[in-house]
Amino acid sequence: MAIIKRTRVRRGTLPVAVLAVPAAVLAVLATGCGTQQSGDTADASRRTHPTPTGPSTPSAPVDFPCPGESPTPTPPPTADTPGPAAPGDRYAENHGFRVPFPLHGRRRCDGLAAVGRIEAALEPLRKRGDFAPEHTRNALTGLGYPAGKVRAYENGPTGVGFLIEVDSSPLCVEGTMNRDSTRADSFGGYPDHSGCETPSGGH
Repeated sequence: MAIIKRTRVRRGTLPVAVLAVPAAVLAVLATGCGTQQSGDTADASRRTHPTPTGPSTPSAPVDFPCPGESPTPTPPPTADTPGPAAPGDRYAENHGFRVPFPLHGRRRCDGLAAVGRIEAALEPLRKRGDFAPEHTRNALTGLGYPAGKVRAYENGPTGVGFLIEVDSSPLCVEGTMNRDSTRADSFGGYPDHSGCETPSGGH
């Protein structure tokens, strides 16, 4: 009988012990399971997510001497050269869309080569004093530029102006010819306008 009583007592206390152990285990698990120390978290974060280095800053365009050009540094912009608008300069801000993109790198060399060909083609006309827009246009289309991409127009009583879309990137050449000289410059289009025509709209 005594054995039976002890067995009954053990059986009666067993569920209490079983219930007591899971509660303790659950308490330990709730406080310790799934947590990491701050060092572990930092290590895991480094493994899965690299530390951001901040936004990448585009590098400044690199210019180099082009064929036939002396390796002298580009002169600083003059007062006539349009630059970034100064803060509060409302006129410059409102007309910034009319400031053409400069060419850099290989494109700058392409532009200089186009300028050289164009000035050489127009020089015979200048020496003859022939400033008729149609003759200027013919000389330029004779270089292979499509007629639809070449504009020539009167520029004062004894001069002619011209504008050529050399390619659709765009690479543009604009200039004037008069008794004294033929001058041309290349550029890369405009900020919010396709092609080489000077935008006429405003902001």
